[in-house]
Amino acid sequence: MLRTAEPARSHDPAPLPSDGRAPGARLTVQRGMFAGPTALVPLDLYAEVLRGTARRERDSVRLTAGTHVSTNTYWGRLHATYWQRWTSVGEVQVTLRASGHGRVWLMASDTNKVGRAVDVAEVESSGVDSSVDAGSDTEIVLTGPVDRFVDGGGMWVEMATETDEMTVSDVRWSVAHPEPLRPTSITICTFNRVTDCLNTLQALLDDPFARGLVRNVRVVDQGTDPLESRDRFAAISEQFGDQLRYLRQPNLGGAGGFTRGLFEATAGDPADDHDVLLMDDDVLLDPEIVVRLIGFAACTTHPAIVGGQMLNLLHPGHVHITAEYALPEQLKVGLPVDGAMTEGFLLGRDERQLPMVQERRVDTEYNGWWSCLIPASIVRAVGYPLPLFFQWDDVEFGYRAREHGFPTVSLPGAGVWHADFGWKDWDEWHRYFNQRNGLITAALRTGFDRRTVTTTVTTLLGQYLVAMQYGLAATLLQAVEDFLDGPDILVDGSAAAAAEIRRIRAAYPETTPVPVNDLPLDFRETQVHLAPAKPARMLLTWVKRALFQGTGRVPFRTGMVPAGEAHWWHVSLFERAIVTDMAETGVRVRTRDRERLRELSRRSVRTLRRLHTEGPQVAQRWRDAAPQLTSRENWARLYEVDEPV
Repeated sequence: MLRTAEPARSHDPAPLPSDGRAPGARLTVQRGMFAGPTALVPLDLYAEVLRGTARRERDSVRLTAGTHVSTNTYWGRLHATYWQRWTSVGEVQVTLRASGHGRVWLMASDTNKVGRAVDVAEVESSGVDSSVDAGSDTEIVLTGPVDRFVDGGGMWVEMATETDEMTVSDVRWSVAHPEPLRPTSITICTFNRVTDCLNTLQALLDDPFARGLVRNVRVVDQGTDPLESRDRFAAISEQFGDQLRYLRQPNLGGAGGFTRGLFEATAGDPADDHDVLLMDDDVLLDPEIVVRLIGFAACTTHPAIVGGQMLNLLHPGHVHITAEYALPEQLKVGLPVDGAMTEGFLLGRDERQLPMVQERRVDTEYNGWWSCLIPASIVRAVGYPLPLFFQWDDVEFGYRAREHGFPTVSLPGAGVWHADFGWKDWDEWHRYFNQRNGLITAALRTGFDRRTVTTTVTTLLGQYLVAMQYGLAATLLQAVEDFLDGPDILVDGSAAAAAEIRRIRAAYPETTPVPVNDLPLDFRETQVHLAPAKPARMLLTWVKRALFQGTGRVPFRTGMVPAGEAHWWHVSLFERAIVTDMAETGVRVRTRDRERLRELSRRSVRTLRRLHTEGPQVAQRWRDAAPQLTSRENWARLYEVDEPV
């Protein structure tokens, strides 16, 4: 569809109403960006030059003659299959400004990635050169029905030139939405990541449109190095004005920080509630995610948690997992749903030379809180998160919402860059919370099969002990014992547990990474040893390795083991193993200690016996305490807030 140009306008598009609606009661749910928020982000995540030469900028692309550009990319496409499944939207409109000569298509894909044209427009106007009045732009409107995408597929824009140049800018995807948007607030939880948090706030400031969709931005600062101590924060705060709410509170972990946003957003009459977009402080933020999560959540046929996906910060062309599930009884989290992309390379091509996009719809079971929108109505229905301090709080809340009939949608094309999980070492203090909170989640959200749970813990302890990870074994034992002590361990929001586990682990030298060049070793003692093939008979192999470690009859006295080779069946062959830390910034020295092995083995037997005999009764105690733990009254107590009677 082609329309005559509007009168001359300034370079920046006119602001839309603060609720994001375009004239005619249409809601902008996505913008077409052609470059990311920083040059560190690959351009091809937004738009790909298939032929010729194009200059890609944030909100515009300039094609030279003989050029073909496609937005069939992670950020460029509208994932129509999710819109058809979870909303009642019947069609989308794409509006854009174009000048020069060329053609623009609205494309769609079938489930098997085969593309088809939905709408097309010719561009025949003057004014590609920047010296020409912007009023010579032409407004293009393309329309696409959301009607053939139940199992998969998406829509995107393609543009091409032949003998002339063309510029396309200000791309907007909109849907009919006459009702006003529910108010949405952003909550950023931060702890001593001042620069990262300030960068995230600045990114929001730099995008007035995305910022205009948000009622307020709340920063919950739990650190000892507060944001307010920086001059830069004062400048940012002044630019935000009353929209920024800065709040200091004691460190209650991510659970306490994020829940504060939910707590404040549901403080009054339900008619005044805000939906809450939770955001980590240490992400690389494209504010476009704010537009997409708010727009999608506004259109769902039933209240749903709408999550952004995690892109890897060190490897920005990769998506972590596009849909996840957990197995709490096995203490496993972050498992890919069948069909999900796992560490997917978004810039590659498949075997048919087609783009690597999530074509089929894959339904997640929960979404991490690196960026996740939670409607206030869901909080009202299911309660607040558990005061778990750190880890599994998002998982448990997601599964609790599912039990109450509220789904989670992990929306492709809406992501934040977050520190790669694969470059974080497993043997850290926060593993205590991963393990303890996994057991709590198993108690609350599963049948808590004692055999499965006990077998899982037994297996992990056995592997840690033969691999000389004595501190990690002690961490797991403390997690199990605290779980068995029951709900009273959460009375302080786990602040004491965070300090205690650090104290416990400090007694185990192998839990602390050291620079490799600080080791007082001859280079011949640091020869690299790669792992053999994974054993076929794991139990028999473990018995042999346990005998090696118990008697000291190990094949190797010392050696260096790369991070990716540090399997228990390999490290257990050494008297002393110098293992590269997963971050590859240092090494951890694991040394066989017969007394530690005996002490922890005896403690393991006692703890495992308790877990098997007491586990079901303890699980019931957790279930009985859950309504109080997730209540507003409990969080008001933790926040030391006086609530009106």
